[in-house]
Amino acid sequence: MKILAVCGFGVGSSMVLKMTIDKAIRELNIDAEVENTDLSSAKSMDADVYLTSSELKEELSRNTTKPVYPIKKYMDKEEVKDALKQYLSERGNE
Repeated sequence: MKILAVCGFGVGSSMVLKMTIDKAIRELNIDAEVENTDLSSAKSMDADVYLTSSELKEELSRNTTKPVYPIKKYMDKEEVKDALKQYLSERGNE
């Protein structure tokens, strides 16, 4: 599984989100590759699921058929875990 953490510039916020996703997938025992990037690059990158801010969700969703989940607090591991659990549930893996 490939997970993309997306923010406006692909440097600070998405790196923080990537680190939180890394912690969450370890706790959930999910085998996944996590990358962080900016919104423009994310539009042309393929991933199984995208995590980003509420502000960027709509624009990103217009450019992919894959699920995009908004995250309010990038350092909140429980919020990220909930989004990943929702994704797995909707995929039928939980």
